[in-house]
Amino acid sequence: MEHDQAVWAAFATVLERLPTALDAQLQRDSGLTHFEYGVLYALDTAPDRTLRMSVLAGYASCTLSRLSRAVTRLEGKGWVHRRPDPGDGRFTLAVLTDDGHAAVAQATPGHRALVDEVVFGALTNAQVRQLGVISRRIAAAVGPEPVWTPPDRSDQRP
Repeated sequence: MEHDQAVWAAFATVLERLPTALDAQLQRDSGLTHFEYGVLYALDTAPDRTLRMSVLAGYASCTLSRLSRAVTRLEGKGWVHRRPDPGDGRFTLAVLTDDGHAAVAQATPGHRALVDEVVFGALTNAQVRQLGVISRRIAAAVGPEPVWTPPDRSDQRP
């Protein structure tokens, strides 16, 4: 259908432009990729700022190999460290350091401002709610992995 092609073209354009804009802002302001910011943010909002690497990879929708490379870069900056899971030594934990928390705190305002401008500022409140529903439905159709949802912090939005 022609209608479907026009909708797909618009959505595909968003899929290409939005990550580029997010990466550019985070690189310029914080020296982070959007992927690295997402890893840090997920750790920052986790209990004790700690997650199993396998859980973090699921949240980031990436392979353990890709996550491991990113965590290695973040370890080099002193923002994350790894340690064996004391509850089950077969697993490795990623732990956000205090410096990593400071890096997230520094990066978040600029990132939030861009997201507010280019995503939420372009939509009505009703459209924002629809975007949430639509995004979760598409994510579920793509794969069975649960969609990462940050803890309820009414004062924060990535």
